[in-house]
Amino acid sequence: MHIEKNYFDNLFYTVIDVKGKTKDNPKARMDIKEYCRRKELWLQELQNGKIVKSKASFSFTLDEKREIIEWVKNLRMLEGYASNLGKRADMNEGKLIGMKSHDCHVFMETLIPIAFSHLPERIWKPITEITLFLKDLCSGKLLGSSLDRMEENILVTTTKLEKIFPCGFFDVMEHLPIHLLQEARLGGPVQTRWMYPFEIFTK
Repeated sequence: MHIEKNYFDNLFYTVIDVKGKTKDNPKARMDIKEYCRRKELWLQELQNGKIVKSKASFSFTLDEKREIIEWVKNLRMLEGYASNLGKRADMNEGKLIGMKSHDCHVFMETLIPIAFSHLPERIWKPITEITLFLKDLCSGKLLGSSLDRMEENILVTTTKLEKIFPCGFFDVMEHLPIHLLQEARLGGPVQTRWMYPFEIFTK
């Protein structure tokens, strides 16, 4: 539950580029210059001495960001499937506020591929792969052969994401999905263990 929420927060706010929440910050850019050859992500120093962070290929422009937040604001989901996500959209700040664990679960597994469809394919595809991985992991029926295949795929997907996002994006949460498969083998389908139903009833 909370792994998915934390992963969503890191991914969404980095792509939307929300100040204070994005993992693509000046410190992460300094690390890129130190450890990586992706010069397009290096901080640039202007003639007046001001340091500028260039727009990354994995982030949206201001207009694109507003378009996504407006889309979420006007979005209507089936009753019982998700809460009213439109109430979470803050047009002034250009971000989502008060997202609960289940809101992030629904957004991560069904809406991220649509919301991020304007990204270049080389970026959109690995992001979609991680959402599909989580969706498969949360399915009601898990086969041993499927888990073996998913275990191979998540390693490749994580490697693809490491080629896109800065080093600072990857904390413990971005690598935990690799270990969730072993937990699924031991505990079975996640529906018997997650707390979403109790969250809904205690609202």
